[in-house]
Amino acid sequence: MTALNTSDQSIAAPPSPGRRNKRIQRSRNYFLFILFAGPNIALILAYIYYPLLANVYFSTLDWRLGARTASFLGLDNYAEFLTSPGGLEVWRVTIIFTLATVAGSMVLGLLMALVLNRAIPGRTAARTAIFSPYVLSGVGVGLVWSFIFDPRIGILSNFLQMFGAKSPEWFLDRNLALVMVILVYIWKNLGYCAVIYLAGLQSIPQDLMEAAAIDGAGPVRRFFAVTLPLLSPTVFFLSIAMVLSSMQAFDILRIMTPTGNGTNSIVFEIYLQSFGTYQRAGYAAAISVVLFVTLFLITAIQMRFVERRVHYA
Repeated sequence: MTALNTSDQSIAAPPSPGRRNKRIQRSRNYFLFILFAGPNIALILAYIYYPLLANVYFSTLDWRLGARTASFLGLDNYAEFLTSPGGLEVWRVTIIFTLATVAGSMVLGLLMALVLNRAIPGRTAARTAIFSPYVLSGVGVGLVWSFIFDPRIGILSNFLQMFGAKSPEWFLDRNLALVMVILVYIWKNLGYCAVIYLAGLQSIPQDLMEAAAIDGAGPVRRFFAVTLPLLSPTVFFLSIAMVLSSMQAFDILRIMTPTGNGTNSIVFEIYLQSFGTYQRAGYAAAISVVLFVTLFLITAIQMRFVERRVHYA
């Protein structure tokens, strides 16, 4: 009986103070997490993931914007966008626009950053002037450049007339319209790339550059052997940011070419199909789902493979 009572007392013994304190601390941590992160998580679920899932559902419908009824189509909207001539044209425009704007902004931005990194008079004012277009409204930029490219009263037309040349029909020719918006988009994002590159250049230790110069490396050799490898984190960041930005470009394209006419990138096509002439909300929802998957895959590929070539030290 004595052994039995001892065993019962050991089983019914209260938890140690250390375990009780850990349990109380864990409960407090959970409470603080719910208190501070809970509202943000609720907002993310309500305004990001719920609309995303709803959009996936709408993409399976034949639904006109404002209509009270809709018919189920399954994957027909996706098949139409991925196989129809109109959908393939959207992909062609999007790829050309993205590659041209990303390459142009990053290459020209790097060259501009190399110049602004030198000790030259007025470089602070030059940096401000180069970066300022990036913070301007896309609507305002589109309106100003529409006037510049106007073949009759535009500044570019008057400039060409001084040399006896005639301004081309930028807005009527589909290929020239695409070239026009690419040039404007590069101009707008050039300053952003230059400033990010400039920050990366200023973080490079000068003793490495001096050591390379002492070893006999010229400016070109120092750039490709020292500067560019140490700028790889900056290049990696800009490549992701600029690809995502270019694939979602809309405001300048909408202002300069209201009906598309060769500038139908994927986001612009979503607008035209949903709010434009067609008002095919279900088809536009399918395009937006394709855009989401495409951006996710591009980012994952860049993070998985491109980051391997990045030197962080």
